[in-house]
This record gives sequence, C-alpha cells and structure tokens, in this order.
Amino acid sequence: MTTIQIANGKQAPLMHLSMLNRHGLIAGATGTGKTVTLKVLAEQLSLSGVPVFLADIKGDLSSLAQAGEVTEKLQKRLELLGITDYEPSAFPVRLWDVFGEQGHPVRATISEMGPLMLARLLSLNDTQTGILNIVFKIADDNGLLLVDLKDLQAMLKDVADHASDYTSQYGNITKQSVGAIQRSLLVLEQQGGNLFFGEPALSLSDFMQTDEQGRGIINILSANKLFQSPTLYATFLLWLLSELYETLPEVGDLEKPKFVFFFDEAHLLFEDAPKVFVDKIEQVVRLIRSKGVGIYFITQNPIDLPETVLAQLGNRVQHALRAYTPKELKAVKVAADTFRQNPELNVSEVITQLEVGEALVSFLNENAQPSIVERAYICPPKSSFQTLDPMKQQAIINQSPMEYRYRDAVDRESAYEVLAAKYEQEQAEQERLEQEKQAEKERIAAEKERIAYEKEQAKLAKSQPKSVFDKATDSFINTAVRTVGRELARGIFGSLLGGSGKGKRR
Repeated sequence: MTTIQIANGKQAPLMHLSMLNRHGLIAGATGTGKTVTLKVLAEQLSLSGVPVFLADIKGDLSSLAQAGEVTEKLQKRLELLGITDYEPSAFPVRLWDVFGEQGHPVRATISEMGPLMLARLLSLNDTQTGILNIVFKIADDNGLLLVDLKDLQAMLKDVADHASDYTSQYGNITKQSVGAIQRSLLVLEQQGGNLFFGEPALSLSDFMQTDEQGRGIINILSANKLFQSPTLYATFLLWLLSELYETLPEVGDLEKPKFVFFFDEAHLLFEDAPKVFVDKIEQVVRLIRSKGVGIYFITQNPIDLPETVLAQLGNRVQHALRAYTPKELKAVKVAADTFRQNPELNVSEVITQLEVGEALVSFLNENAQPSIVERAYICPPKSSFQTLDPMKQQAIINQSPMEYRYRDAVDRESAYEVLAAKYEQEQAEQERLEQEKQAEKERIAAEKERIAYEKEQAKLAKSQPKSVFDKATDSFINTAVRTVGRELARGIFGSLLGGSGKGKRR
C-alpha cells in the first residue's frame, strides 16, 4: 500500500505514505469532525504498518480498540459516499497515562527533560532559568543523577547552602532565585509532576511497534486529566517529540514513515511560550522529518500556529470555521490562503459552509507538491463511535507487555540519596566538632573551678580563728620546741665552757 484514503469525493486526493513525514494540519471549529478525521487517519496508518501516537483529551479515542457498528445513521453516510466495502474493525491499541490511572505509567527523568523544558514547565523567568542551568551543570560535574523531583529539590538545597562555594566557578547564585524555583516545584508536584518524573523512564521504542498482523500499534495517551494542567500537557508532548528527534537515527526519505505523532490542542504549545521555547519547536518540526517521523497538529484555526511551523505542514485537512466577527473573518481568509487554490472553489466562502464531517483537503503528491484544494467528505472510521467500556479498557492494559515493564516505580540511588548521605556525614562531623568543643569548654570550666576552689580554701584557712584545742596544741608544740632548743643550747655551750675551765685548772 503506497497511498491511503481518508476523504471521499469526486476529486478527493489520496495521501502518499512516502509524504506523511512531511507533517500536516487538521483544523476546524469545535464539533466539525476533527476527532473523526484523526481516528480515520490513525486507522489507515495502522493498517499500513505505521505506529501512531495520539493524545485523548475527551476520552473517546480508546474506542479504536473495538470494532464499529453499522447503525442507521452510518448506513446513510455510507450510501451518500458510495462506499460498498465497509468492514468494521478493531485496531491494536496501547493505553498510557502520566498518572497511571487509565493506562501504563509514562515517566521521564529530570535529566531527560532538561533545564529548557523544565523552565517552561515551571514558568521561570530568565534569571531563574539561568540558575536552573547552573544546577544541572553542577549535578553533571559531580556525577549526580537527577531522576525525580526530590533529586532536583535536594540539588537546589545543596546549591543554596553552598552558594558561595559555587559562585566563583559557575556564576552568581542568589538564594531568592533558588527559593522561587523551589516554590514552583511544589506547584508542579501538586499537579502530578511527582508521578511523571521517575523511573523506569519511557523507552520510545515501545511506541514504535507493530502487532503480529503487521499493523502499527496505536498508542493512546489518556489526557483528560493531564489537560487540566495545560503547560504540563504541552511540555510533555514536546518532550516526546524532542526525545524522538534526539534518539532516532537519520533515515532520509522512506517509503512510509516510521512513526506518526498527533498533537491535539496544538495552540497550547505556543501560548505564552518564550522565544527560545518556540525556536526549539520549530527546530524539531523542521528536522525530525529526516528521522522518519511525521507530526500532525490538531487545532481550531491555522493562525494558532507560528508561520514558520505552518509552512512545514504539507498535508492539510480544514473543517468548517465560523466567522461572526472581523477577527474571525480575518482568520478564515488566512486559513484559505494556506491552500493551493482551486479555480473552481471560493475557499474563503466554502470554509464557512462545510457540513460536519466535510472538509477542504490538500495533500502532497509523490513529488512533494501540494495538490489543489478539494472539497470532500471524511470517510467514516472502521472502529466504534462508542466510548470503550472500563472493563475492556482495563483488560487491554493488563494484557499488554508494557504493564509489567512500567507499572511499578523504581527508586535507585541518585542525587537525593547521595546528597542525603553527604548531609548526614556533614551533620555527624559537625556534631563531633561540637562535642569536642563542648568537652574542651567543660574541661576549662572544671579547671577554673578547681583553681578557684583551692584559692577559696586557702583564703578560708587564713581567715578562720583557731579552736581552743588547736591553740593548746600550738602552745604545747611551741613550748616543747623552745625547751628542747634551750636544752640543746645549754648542753652545747656547757660542754664548751666546761672543757675550757678544765684546761685552765691544769
């Protein structure tokens, strides 16, 4: 199969598989049929052996997993389009969910996300983004793994505590900026960031698989809860695109794309985004084609996308737009001008007249040239229009080989554990020094106390009056000493005098 058909009409062009990595746009007002177009294109890609990724914001895309049913309304549609070979079919589906509730958990590490996307996710200003870059650099230089939010929080604390040590090498680090990042991390954690960041991290090769029949796996991200945090939703999908771009090898032009990525509510990607972030998106869109990946943006109006991105989208499906105000009329004119004009169609008028399920289509031909725009009906999907039963949904999750691989989180040694051990060691060393210092203080105090005590005792000994017994003892001792002294003196002098007298008498 070298072509696929998603639209039916007299001159409705086919989509060439070799051109599907040239990206595309599905646009239109709410309720005009964008979701059905998305389903039909995903089904046709799957049948062609091309794996697909799409985000399910409304919760109705998981119905791709069950075959459709020919109802009275669908039969009328088939008769209108002259389709006689319609066969309902179910498609191979894998369900994913950042929060791990309605699909396999999807995780990424802090290091994989990188400072640029994380800064966008945290809505940081330029100064805070610079500090975040420094934190990542310090972690890299010290071999510290940033896996989850607690790793980044530990790094921020360490950088703040040792800011003076790092400033000379990495630049000025203010505790105020670090504190602002820490507060933003708390908000992200409350939005479910603690579930998204961690391991085992998603291996993108698990998205790019086929089933035993050779059909491409349709990977559906449950995004009804994730979409409540629009910045997290947009940043997560851009991270997926960036990872595809960074990890896939160059393959050039293939007979069919290796993978097709659908980005619903694409305007969120560019809303209030800093220029450096938009430049990153433009780079990925421009270069990822050579990796064999096609990107399809789904949004209400083409003007939601920057012109530099819009220019890269060669395959177009434009559903109805409503124009009641001057601004909306201008948007219709811009949308009409993005097509290769058809002399038989007044595109600006037709856009506002399209029925539900009808669209203006223009696809690249085999020479990469856009076909002239045609008015056509979108073919009905082969899968069900009904929401998938929760029991069937859980059965799909349980039977998938991805369930065992991703269900349980793994918390290996990373920056948090290393810095916690370092902190405990520093605390133990500080306590040891404090104990030594306290012991020395106690020794000095004891020595001073001993000296003071001895001085006091000596002073008391001098000033205290002697008792009668002590006086009597002292008097006796003194008398005895004097008596002995006299007797000795007499004996000595008596001997001397006696000896001298005897000599004279002779």
